[in-house]
Amino acid sequence: MIPELKKILYATDLSENARYAFGYAVSLANRYDARITVLHVVEELSSFARSMVEEILGEKRWTDRIKEKEAAVIADLKTRLDEFCKQVRHEQPDCPFVIDKTVVVTGHPVDQISRHAIKMDADVIVMGSRGKGGLADVTLGSTSRRLLK
Repeated sequence: MIPELKKILYATDLSENARYAFGYAVSLANRYDARITVLHVVEELSSFARSMVEEILGEKRWTDRIKEKEAAVIADLKTRLDEFCKQVRHEQPDCPFVIDKTVVVTGHPVDQISRHAIKMDADVIVMGSRGKGGLADVTLGSTSRRLLK
């Protein structure tokens, strides 16, 4: 029996490879009439780096700056995804898909992707691979590999 896919978690780092992976998420969503949740994780600074920045800027300015940056990342992500969705719809007008929601969080990518997949009861996770590390990263990607472990 082929499992039904109704909830797709598309994790993106906004790289070119993640763009290609979005095409797979759209294809799956179209084929199974599934909904896509888009997740982007902004990695946190180490505690040492954070304390240094807070020391220089002050805690309130640092907190305000983080809020501004998160809002900018969300806006940029939505704009880039809207543009890509328009391109996909133009290239394949008979391929409808629904983006259920767009989520941007701060934290460690592997932890956040896993947490959101469990929280939304995702049937499948779709993500790209940058391939910037050793040979294993070229074929799978370090975040993908760690998520599978």
